[in-house]
Amino acid sequence: MTDATEDARPGKDTSASEPSASERLLFGGELAYDLGWSQHHGAWLKLSLRSMAAGLPRQVAIAVRLARQADRRALYVVAGSEIGRGITQAISLVAVNAVLVELLAQGSTAERLRAALPSLVVIAVLAVMGSVLKSASSAATGILEPKVQRVATERYLGLVARVEMEAIEDDAFHKLMDSAQWGADSARRMVGYCTAVVTSAISLIAAAGVLTVLHPALLPLLLAMALPSAWSSLTMARHRYVSWHRFVQHARAAQLLSRLLIDQQAAGEVRVHDVGPFLLQHFRGMAETSEREQTRLARIGARTGLLADAARGVATIATYAVLGLLLVSGEMALAVGGTAVLAIRTGSASITDLVLRVTDVQEESLFVADLETLCEEAARRTIPTTGLDLPEHLSEIRFENVTFTYPGADKPSLRGVDLLIPRGKTVALVGRNGSGKTTITKLPCALYMPDTGRVIWGNVDAAKAKRAQIFDRIAMVAQNFHRWPFTARVNIGIGRPVPPIDDKAVDAAAAYAGAGEVIKDLPRGKDTLLVRGYRGGQEISGGQWQKIGLARARYRDGQVLIVDEPTSALDPVAEQRVFDQIHHLAGSGQTTLLITHRLHSVRHADLIYVLDEGRVVEHGSFEQLMDPATGTGAFREAYELQARQFLAPAVPMQSSGTASRSAADEQVTP
Repeated sequence: MTDATEDARPGKDTSASEPSASERLLFGGELAYDLGWSQHHGAWLKLSLRSMAAGLPRQVAIAVRLARQADRRALYVVAGSEIGRGITQAISLVAVNAVLVELLAQGSTAERLRAALPSLVVIAVLAVMGSVLKSASSAATGILEPKVQRVATERYLGLVARVEMEAIEDDAFHKLMDSAQWGADSARRMVGYCTAVVTSAISLIAAAGVLTVLHPALLPLLLAMALPSAWSSLTMARHRYVSWHRFVQHARAAQLLSRLLIDQQAAGEVRVHDVGPFLLQHFRGMAETSEREQTRLARIGARTGLLADAARGVATIATYAVLGLLLVSGEMALAVGGTAVLAIRTGSASITDLVLRVTDVQEESLFVADLETLCEEAARRTIPTTGLDLPEHLSEIRFENVTFTYPGADKPSLRGVDLLIPRGKTVALVGRNGSGKTTITKLPCALYMPDTGRVIWGNVDAAKAKRAQIFDRIAMVAQNFHRWPFTARVNIGIGRPVPPIDDKAVDAAAAYAGAGEVIKDLPRGKDTLLVRGYRGGQEISGGQWQKIGLARARYRDGQVLIVDEPTSALDPVAEQRVFDQIHHLAGSGQTTLLITHRLHSVRHADLIYVLDEGRVVEHGSFEQLMDPATGTGAFREAYELQARQFLAPAVPMQSSGTASRSAADEQVTP
């Protein structure tokens, strides 16, 4: 066994802060996400208690603003209830002092109880009021939290759905989106945490105020008893945070291994190659590393708790000693001393809870801040809603010396392209992969703007036009069109998602695209859910999906139809039917921009553009491009090469006679 293999044994002990041997072997190191939300790893650990306290008002203000947008009435109920609870706590402590004064006064027991009865009634009433206010606050918080999450989510989703495509493909913006989507959940949690902060702060203020009234020397005693608990809470919160990040890498790796063991696609190799024992061995290694980390955390917790309890014990002894001196010296009445003990305990618990909740707010605020940043950035990069009106009757779409480079790309995808798409004509784009065909189809849609040059609708530059009017006139079947996890009806009707979806138009679009038979064979027809993993869900083939996509474009009924490889998954009969339909649409006045690698399918196109490395190398009708006297030969050579594929022998080493008969019997029909 080699040294490397020996080191990779899952059971070998490693530091909890370092990647395990299994991680190093399987993943090359720590299995850590390179996503936006992971950027805040350890961020709040760098903050001191002072800086957290200084930033608290701003973070509470963010939560309050979101809550006001979500439900102002519920926010006011929470605020009023918590302020009311603080007031009742302060009055209760004063009433307790009054009860103790009467109970410790001279006289018979009956007389002292009668004297204390009014204060006892006040305490009882305040207890009921406190319970009612707590219930009202809890109910209002429960109402606020989901509304805040909805408002925050709707805000960023609405803005992101309207940004330019270049923003969506920008890595920095994408990472910000990834981080910000956690902001909505954090905003929801911040409502509860901020409520707890306010509750603890009001309770602390009430206890401190009562102590100050009872005797000024009591306030330092409150701090002396509370600080050890606060230190313990903050220390353990930080250790748990660090431990979670240490633990999560191992848990993530273990979960990945467990999923691989039951993965449907990996099942064959797991059995044939006997991968199961290997994965289980390393799964055990991940689990054992996590167990060691949890043991370490438990020991730290025990040690921290012991130190805090010892300090609190010393502070408690000192507190009671000071109280005793004040009582003995006559500077404090016995009743005041009893009230002081209650106030100190109440204040101590409030400080401890306040520290914990402030750390919670601090951590969640990082993601809420990302949400705010995303919304600002999305608003800055949104698609303009203003611009010039397009002509009512479009004569043509024209490219003038267009150069375009995708964000982050090293070289342009289009270089000085001039191109004309006449109204009511079929224009085909052909060329090798990477020649710029798909890029050209994105520019008339105004999904992107050229680096240089212009895309002109009639007489209006697309960069200056109202983008909504351009979108409204486009119907598109992209090469990788989206397969919506909805019913067949919605997958077609979403081509123009203006409710209600017209069933007659859906049926007509399905019949046009050949999807009628697909829908007819589904268990629930148009109501069949087209996604697996849900009850009643149905999986359909790639070719069937392509028919659904074509039906969607037909349902949209745009003036300009853009289709990118519309028949790649169809059989020859269905393919020919689709192209016949496309040509028919052009004959009825619809403008069609077509991309296909099947060159025989562009025979009836009105205009063909041949692209190579982002440039138009030749263009014309099919007859012009096939004529040696007029074409450059680029299209003709590619067409003849494809045609020869139909004439090649079907079986290797086939005799020349058989090959000749095949050539004679099977004529290419472009």
